[in-house]
Amino acid sequence: MSTLFEKIINREIPADIVYEDEISLAFKDINPQAPTHILIIPKKPIEKLSDANIEDQALLGHLMLVAGKIAEQLNLDNTFRIIINNGAGAGQSVFHLHLHLMSGRPLSWPPG
Repeated sequence: MSTLFEKIINREIPADIVYEDEISLAFKDINPQAPTHILIIPKKPIEKLSDANIEDQALLGHLMLVAGKIAEQLNLDNTFRIIINNGAGAGQSVFHLHLHLMSGRPLSWPPG
């Protein structure tokens, strides 16, 4: 069964896409927790970060570089946070690896 994110990748359901290349897709979160809240996903299905392996090293680095490109594209002035939740206990609700890029409000520490 396809995840919500796989359905977005396959254009089975709509999303407000802000970036796409052959490896990744980024779109606005439908339940934003900050004025800017973008989800960055690999097109390769990986359930969670802890499921990635050495073959995914370049893909994982690519996702981080995409986050920087999107932050620049959105003029976030180098002020943003990247979050990866790993597993249900950490707040992951869609089991397809994704990065949250958040900005536009004070982000407290520690999160959660």
